[in-house]
Amino acid sequence: MSLRRFLLTYLILMGIFFLLIGLKPVQDIIDINGIYTNSIVKITSKILQTVGIQSSVNGSIIYLPSIALDVRFGCNGLEAVMIYTVAVISYPARWRIRAAGIVVGFIVIQVLNIIRIVALGYAGVHMKEMFEIIHLYIAQGIMIAIALAIFVLYLYYATKEKHTQTTA
Repeated sequence: MSLRRFLLTYLILMGIFFLLIGLKPVQDIIDINGIYTNSIVKITSKILQTVGIQSSVNGSIIYLPSIALDVRFGCNGLEAVMIYTVAVISYPARWRIRAAGIVVGFIVIQVLNIIRIVALGYAGVHMKEMFEIIHLYIAQGIMIAIALAIFVLYLYYATKEKHTQTTA
């Protein structure tokens, strides 16, 4: 498969995914981003409570003792999942390999994203003066870097699997 075909497939699929999330008529039927965000917010709030930080939830907002975190698209991990998933689908491999890559990647991205949001909550409560720096310069880029790193690991696995099948 050529790089041009991969990039074209990637861009088309990414456009479709963004349309599915951003179009009002689709949101009226099923608000994928809203459902996703509410789930992440509730899970994160429970974990924060488990580690001793008082929290409550209202929609996409996690209220903490000295700060409120508004978890939106880009912060909820869905963007990173989309970037990763579209890359996996665009790369030529057997569908069994792609499905395994998507499931494992989704789980890893979400676990690390929830840890990231919990860390931001902790920073907002205990290191308020550092919160903006951590949020803007560290946390935002982490998820994209994680998605890319997981995709590189997937490429290694998918390429190794493809090579094993052609030599067997």
